[in-house]
Amino acid sequence: MKTKKKFRFWKMLRIIILAIVAALLIWVMGSNLMTAYEQKKYPAIGELVDVNGENMHIYTKGNGDNTVVLLSGLGTAAPVLDFEPLINEMAKTNKVVVVEPFGYGWSDVTNKERTVENIVEEIRIALTKSNLPGPYILMPHSISGIYSMYFANKYPEEVKAIVGIDPTLPEALDYFDETAPTMPEILSYVAPTGIARFALNIDPEGFLPIAVDGTYSEENQKMTEAISAWKGYNKTVVNETNEIENNIRKTINMKFPSSMPVLLFTTKEEKETTNGKNSVTFYETQLSNSPASKIVILEGHHYLHWTHYKEISKAVSELIKISSSNLR
Repeated sequence: MKTKKKFRFWKMLRIIILAIVAALLIWVMGSNLMTAYEQKKYPAIGELVDVNGENMHIYTKGNGDNTVVLLSGLGTAAPVLDFEPLINEMAKTNKVVVVEPFGYGWSDVTNKERTVENIVEEIRIALTKSNLPGPYILMPHSISGIYSMYFANKYPEEVKAIVGIDPTLPEALDYFDETAPTMPEILSYVAPTGIARFALNIDPEGFLPIAVDGTYSEENQKMTEAISAWKGYNKTVVNETNEIENNIRKTINMKFPSSMPVLLFTTKEEKETTNGKNSVTFYETQLSNSPASKIVILEGHHYLHWTHYKEISKAVSELIKISSSNLR
């Protein structure tokens, strides 16, 4: 009798396990079919250019004399959509460009190493192939501050100014005695297995910008959700994260060129160490000698462009005006 009960138990357990596996397989297949459908429904809104044999998405708006190049933070699934309010505001007087690196937005996922050298060269190739010559006003958010530091030092003739949106700069970890973030390789499977889509179904608002209603259109939000499901924590982003420490090491001794205008936006409420260090005191060590260089403190989230796009755009216009006056 006990043997029969044990047999029934294991039979039932096997059925349950098989049912779970089948459900997971159905979910993965369904998620990938949905991704294929969404990719046709939401084609790239900018230009796809060939960069070393793979497609990189670049979006341009406006016809001003200055070319502002927006560079996104780590893991921002859809940079063009994320920056949209800021793009629209700055494009009134400038040519605004968003380069979506590999692994982001409508750009391909790549196996190429995410070294600072590769990332910067890929950005330069994309700009060149899109007939967008420098010098540029580089506008990095978060981790792109490291790439902009390298860009400005390696190709100073191609950079007119730096405008950082709470940017991560190479000396920050040493300044605050912190370590570089890392990601386990298993996260590379979040998007292809449909886990990202599952998380979106549970908490869609968690993947969207925190902003006043109407700042982002309903269409923008739908596309952001879709791309987050395709690209959430893909292998390229995971590799980029795990390359941060090496990229910092390569740029740790770099400073922005002394005459290059540097405008840095940071949050008002920020952590402060026991010895009085905070984001403002750190950024003060990063400013150049240009009369146009300064720090602007704003209240809000690390993604300051979600809510302060008008103030940011106005400050950029003032930077351009001051810089132009000093060149006369």
